[in-house]
Amino acid sequence: MQPTNPQSLPRVIGPWIATAIIIGTVIGSGVFKKGRNVADNVPEFGLAMSVWVLGGLLALLGALALAEIAVLFPKAGGNYVFLREGYGRWAGFLWGWVEFWIIRSASIAALATMFTESFHDVLRQSLDPVAKRDVLAFWPRQIMTAAVIAGLTFVNVRGTQLSGRLQFGITMLKVTSLLFIIALPFAVYAAVSEPTHPPRVEHLNPTWPPGLFGINWSGFGVALVGVLWAYNGWMNIAPIAEEVKEPQRNIPRSLLLAVFALIALYCGANLAYNLVLPREAIIAKDTAGHLSATPIATEFCGVLLGPVGVILASAIVMTSVFGALNGNLLVGPRLLYAMGQDRLASAKFAQLHPRYQTPALAIIVMAGWSMLLVLCVGALTQYRVPTVPLGFTELDLNVPAGKSPFDIMTDFVIFGSVTFETLAVATIFVFRWRIPVTQENRPYRCWGYPFVPALYIAIMALVLLNFFVNPDSRTEAFVGMGFIASGAVVYALFFRRRGI
Repeated sequence: MQPTNPQSLPRVIGPWIATAIIIGTVIGSGVFKKGRNVADNVPEFGLAMSVWVLGGLLALLGALALAEIAVLFPKAGGNYVFLREGYGRWAGFLWGWVEFWIIRSASIAALATMFTESFHDVLRQSLDPVAKRDVLAFWPRQIMTAAVIAGLTFVNVRGTQLSGRLQFGITMLKVTSLLFIIALPFAVYAAVSEPTHPPRVEHLNPTWPPGLFGINWSGFGVALVGVLWAYNGWMNIAPIAEEVKEPQRNIPRSLLLAVFALIALYCGANLAYNLVLPREAIIAKDTAGHLSATPIATEFCGVLLGPVGVILASAIVMTSVFGALNGNLLVGPRLLYAMGQDRLASAKFAQLHPRYQTPALAIIVMAGWSMLLVLCVGALTQYRVPTVPLGFTELDLNVPAGKSPFDIMTDFVIFGSVTFETLAVATIFVFRWRIPVTQENRPYRCWGYPFVPALYIAIMALVLLNFFVNPDSRTEAFVGMGFIASGAVVYALFFRRRGI
C-alpha cells in the first residue's frame, strides 16, 4: 500500500542544528546519574572508564553503519522506515509499538522527572539549605513535570525550525557546562594556595583488575547497560532525516561528529568526578543499600564550591535534561507521522499543521502519553496495589522500596531500544544484498563494511544476553519480550489481514 498522504516535511535543518539535535538529545541525565551504577558494578577506575569508552565505540560503530542506511532512506520515521524496508511492515510496526508505548514516551517522562527534581534541589538549597526538606510535595512535583512536557509540546508544534534553534542554543550551553565540570578541579587547584581537594590521583586506584579472570563480567554488563542509557539517542538524526538539508552529506557528518564529541565529554566528566570524589562518595548508598538519587555533579560541585556549587550543579543538570527533553519531543513524534502515512496508525498523525507544517497531532499525542506515564509511575511509587495472579505465579506491580520514578522508567527503555536498534543496524546487510551499490544511491558507504556492523551486532547481542543472565535485569528483559509479543498479537489481529 502506498502512503496515503502526499505531504512531506520541509527540509529546514542544517548540519550544525542536526549535530546539536543528536548531542542535545543524548546528553541528558546519564552523564550525571549513571556513573554511580558503573562505580557500583566496576570497582576499578580504568575498567570503569573502559565501559564509558566502549559505550561510545558501540555508538560509533552503529553510526558508521546507520549513516549509510539513513542516506539510502532519508525519510521521517528513522528505525521504523529501516525495519519496514528491511524486514517487512510487521517489523516496522513492532518498533513503533514499543517505541511509542515505552521507549520514547518513558524517556520523555524520565527526563522531565529529573528536570523537576533538579529544580526542586535548587529550591531546597536556596530556601532551606540546612534541613533541605521538601519545598514542594510529591504530587505538585509530578504536576510540574507534566507541565514542563506540555510547555515544550507547544514549542515543537509551533515549528521545527524554532525547536531546532532552541535545541542548538541549549546544546551549546550544556556542552559548555560539561567543559566547565571537566576543567573545574584543575581551576580550583590552581586558584587555591593550599589545595585540600582536587585533584586526588589516589582516587583512581585500583586502576585495573589483576587479569581477565579478575573481572566481574556480569557486573561489567550491568554497568554497560547504564552507560547505554547515557548514549541512548545517538540515532536521533534518522527520524528527522526528511527535514535535513542535503541529507547525503549532512547526516553522516552530523552523526560522526556528534559521537566523537560525546565520547570526549563523557570520559572527561567522569575523570573529573573521580579526581575529586572517592569511589564510596560516587556510589553513595543509603542505609538501605540503595544508590543515591542525587546527581554526581551536585556532590562534585558541592565539594569544590560549597553551597553555591550545589545550586550551580542543579542548574547544569536542569539545562542538560531540558535540552534532551526538547530533542526527544522534536524527534519522537516523527514515528507516528510515518506510521500514519502507512496506515499502521491513524492517518490523522500524517497530517501537518496548516500554518506551522509540523505533525502537530503526533506531537500532542506522544506528549500526552508521556504526561500520563509521569502520573501513573508516580502513583506506583506512592501507593501499593494488589498482586496480579498469572496462573502458576503472581505479578507484583509494586515498586521496590527506594526506587525512584526516574529509575523505574529508564529500566524499561534500554532493553527495547537495544533490541530494535541492533536490528535496524543489521538492515545494512539486507540493503547491500537487495540494492546495488552505486555512487548515486550511496554517496556515503559504511567504513569497514562488513566487519564494523558485524562487530556492533555481536557486542549488542551479548548485551541482550546479559539482560537474561543477570538477575538484576531479568525482569526488564521478560517484561520487554512480553510487550513485544503483545505488539505482534495486535499486528496479527488488526493489520496483517489488510495486506499491510
